[in-house]
Amino acid sequence: MTISVCTLAHGRDAHLTNLVHGLNHSNRPPCELVVAVMQDTRYELPATSFPIRQVMLGSSGFCLAEARNLAAQSARSDLLVFLDVDCIPSPGLLEDYATASAFNDGVLMGEVGYLPKGATNAGIDFAKFESVAVKHSERAGPPRGMVGKCGDYRCFWSLNFALRANTFEQLGGFDPRYVGYGGEDTDFGRTIVSKNVPLWWARGAKAYHQYHKHHMPPVHHLDSVLANATIFADKWGEPTMQHWLRAFRLMGLIERDDSGGWIKLQEPREEHLALTRQHEHQPYASSSVVLEQLEAQASLGKEASRAPATTFA
Repeated sequence: MTISVCTLAHGRDAHLTNLVHGLNHSNRPPCELVVAVMQDTRYELPATSFPIRQVMLGSSGFCLAEARNLAAQSARSDLLVFLDVDCIPSPGLLEDYATASAFNDGVLMGEVGYLPKGATNAGIDFAKFESVAVKHSERAGPPRGMVGKCGDYRCFWSLNFALRANTFEQLGGFDPRYVGYGGEDTDFGRTIVSKNVPLWWARGAKAYHQYHKHHMPPVHHLDSVLANATIFADKWGEPTMQHWLRAFRLMGLIERDDSGGWIKLQEPREEHLALTRQHEHQPYASSSVVLEQLEAQASLGKEASRAPATTFA
């Protein structure tokens, strides 16, 4: 079985360089790395024993879904392994995916460990990465066996996954109508279910996610989340990203319209960015933590409004 690794990149030169260094440590090197370059200049990357093909898309007009589809179409192998540019593959990642896919049809999602800030400053050190990386609290743990069934399509995660090239073609790729942030992964997961393709958690196949600043829920992508939520609801007849939308509503940023959709009431302010911002001591940002805070504040506000007025003689 031949293996192509596919990634998308815009900026983040150091992160992509570390991804390549990680592949250089692979127990089973890939047949190629395909980089969908979403900028006007090529990357200067480390030497490898395998070819790196940079597919130049330019800096205008391409969305993540289109770039991911073009990377897959450009790949030449039987098995496609998709990694975000922020990921450093463990030495066993490709070998684990090859073994799991040999016995299981469908889409496989490997493990992810989140690295704190500065973890990569001294270069690639997998023993160190393993000692400091943490699992995301909102993601499932590894299955007991080689694979475990994922029963909820909303858990599909494009950060680290693999599937056969003919399966990607069967699924039709990612829907390019999703522009900007939000919705495209869930849509792909929903497509997987609609095509009766198995969706698996894979044990191993671990990638280490490199630190970068982020917001969760992604209030800095409010407009695209609203637009993509509408696309998903129109396409599938059911809502998506409800926890993010609930948080935005509690922040006073959006409200329901008469048709059941969403309208924006105001632009996010610094207080909203501060609430959702990932701090430097955090390896990842958590939507659940922020939503719990907002729900608690809303509950206190309701209790205060129900309290009897105090009168003074």
